[in-house]
Amino acid sequence: MSRHRIGFWYRLAAVIAKPPLLVLFKRDWRGMEHVPAEGGFITAVNHNSYADPLSYAHWQYNTGRVPRFLAKAGLFKTPFVGMMLRGTGQIPVYRETTDAMNAFRAAIAAIENGECVAFYPEGTLTRDPDMWPMAGKTGAARVALQTRAPVIPVAQWGANLAMPPYAKGRKTHFFPRKTLQVLAGPPVDLERFYGKEPTPDVLREATEAIMAAITELLAEVRQEPVPTEVYDHRRARAEQRRRAAAAKAAARTTTGEDEK
Repeated sequence: MSRHRIGFWYRLAAVIAKPPLLVLFKRDWRGMEHVPAEGGFITAVNHNSYADPLSYAHWQYNTGRVPRFLAKAGLFKTPFVGMMLRGTGQIPVYRETTDAMNAFRAAIAAIENGECVAFYPEGTLTRDPDMWPMAGKTGAARVALQTRAPVIPVAQWGANLAMPPYAKGRKTHFFPRKTLQVLAGPPVDLERFYGKEPTPDVLREATEAIMAAITELLAEVRQEPVPTEVYDHRRARAEQRRRAAAAKAAARTTTGEDEK
C-alpha cells in the first residue's frame, strides 16, 4: 500500500516507538487485506490496555494507512506527547464542553479528505471482568452513517497481558514476551441504516452491529465463544449504587431494631 500520506511526524513516532515494541512483544498480525488502499475509512478497535494504542498503531502503520485517533484533549497539553499528537494529526476530544462537537466535525473532514480515523467505540478501557468489549458509544456509528465510509472492525489482544487495564507499577508483566495479536475483518454492513434519521435507536443499533463485529473477531483471536451478554458499565454502576443503597437501608433498619 502507498505510504505517501505518512509524513515526517508519523515516521518520527515510528522511529521512537517501534524498537521497544519489537523487543518487548512478538506479533501475530492478520487481516491487513481488509484495510482500504485508497479513500477515507474508519477503524473500530477494542480497548484493553494503556499500551494498545501503540501496539495497534504499529500494526496499522505497517499497512501504509496510518490512523488519526480521537484522543483526550488533556493529552495535548502534556510536554512532548502533545507535540507528537499534534504533529501526527490526532484529533482532540473535549468531553462535556461546548467544543465537544469539534472532534466529530474533524473526524468527518478527515474521512472526506481520504484519511483513516480510528475509534475506540467503548470510549475508555474495558471494564468487563473478562476483558471483552463493553457496550459501545455512538460516535463511530454517527460518523459512519454521515460519511458512509467503510468501518473496518479490529480486534487486538496481548498488550493487556503485559499491561492490564488500570495496572500500575509492578502489575505490569512484559516478560516473558507476550504476543500482540491483531485481527481486522471485512467492513461492517451498515447499509440498512443509510438514509435513516440518526435517531438514538438507529445509532444504538448501528453501534451494536459494530461492537458485535469486533467481539466476533476477538473471540476468534482468543479462541473462545462470544459472550452471551454485553457488559454495560453504566448499568453495572447503577446496579452497584442500588445494592449499596439497599445495604445501607437494611443496616439502618437493623440498627433501629437493635436500639429498640
